[in-house]
Amino acid sequence: MSSPLPLPLRPYGRERLPVSVLGFGGILIMNGEQAGADRLVAGAVERGVNYFDVAPTYGDAQEKLGRSLQPYRKDVYLACKTTRRRRETSRKELEESFRLLRTDYFDNYQLHALTTKEDIDAAFGPDGVMETLVRAKEKGLVRKLGITCHGEDAAVEALTLFPFDTVLFPLNWGLHLGKDFGTRIAKLAREKNAGLLALKSLVHRAWLDDAERNASRFPKSWCKPISDNDALGAAAMKYTLSLGAHALIPPGNIESFTFALNHIDECLANPLSVADLEYLKKALKEIDGKYFF
Repeated sequence: MSSPLPLPLRPYGRERLPVSVLGFGGILIMNGEQAGADRLVAGAVERGVNYFDVAPTYGDAQEKLGRSLQPYRKDVYLACKTTRRRRETSRKELEESFRLLRTDYFDNYQLHALTTKEDIDAAFGPDGVMETLVRAKEKGLVRKLGITCHGEDAAVEALTLFPFDTVLFPLNWGLHLGKDFGTRIAKLAREKNAGLLALKSLVHRAWLDDAERNASRFPKSWCKPISDNDALGAAAMKYTLSLGAHALIPPGNIESFTFALNHIDECLANPLSVADLEYLKKALKEIDGKYFF
């Protein structure tokens, strides 16, 4: 059997950076063994993944990823994040992330989890985290600046206030079909020429309760991933790509990441069809409004 082809690279952003159509989320290796992390990262790089994303809030993922990426650092794009909103605390967190990830620069550094008007005001106000980010870019410590958001209002406001290079945002078939969630930020990202990195493409719905979650194979997933349904998973990925996503960051479990690797070629070769859309609309009725937020 022939080996799978390397992942295609998609140029995005103002400088048209060639980033793999699938990214690697650091939650994948959180709280696991270092040897397992090394194998997973090496396998991803061999397959052509060149975008790695991590955050201080992901348990020990920074330290694990820093060790695993050492042989490949110059060949990949490493993205990190901060939830800090003040200049001084964010500066210290940035320095600690450099230490744990064994690097002296980030290819992308992001304001993480912007959600509320208060987040925006603090980040962009006097002594806010934006002062840290802009200064770090001026000094060459970070190459690109981005945002990650789960709320569309915050994402739109942030991208209006500053020319961020990337937006990491949930672009999910259910939320978009059911609530038109993501349309505004996808449109604005295109207008601003920002890279659109998609979260939650392989999420099915919210967990019904803690018992369902605890009994599942996905303890690190705070929403139910699509599993045991290849047709739904492939259609969901196609849907997210149809919204203009440059790259997908699959949910933080190995099963979803592996599924995405195994099906991305099919999704690119056969984009979203009328039959796929009808299938998703039927699946939407079955989840009965139980979106993950």
